[in-house]
Amino acid sequence: MVNGIERPLDLLNNSKGKEVLVQLKGDKQFVGTLLAFDIHINLVLDNTKEIQDGEMKKSIGLTFLRGDTIIFVSPASTSKQ
Repeated sequence: MVNGIERPLDLLNNSKGKEVLVQLKGDKQFVGTLLAFDIHINLVLDNTKEIQDGEMKKSIGLTFLRGDTIIFVSPASTSKQ
């Protein structure tokens, strides 16, 4: 067990209320505050920003990301911003 993580969804649980980086199919990246998720890894993010080439492209606000479009989710503190 590392950082209280025993199962994959534990990472998402620990990241609730914090910024996460989400990589989608089609080379899209978003950074936002994780509000909620379900077993399909559908995510609700707030203060969401689209990132392109490491720079903020546009601010989107409250966003629903469908789980089957997500490649990975990472705590934003471990990503370069």
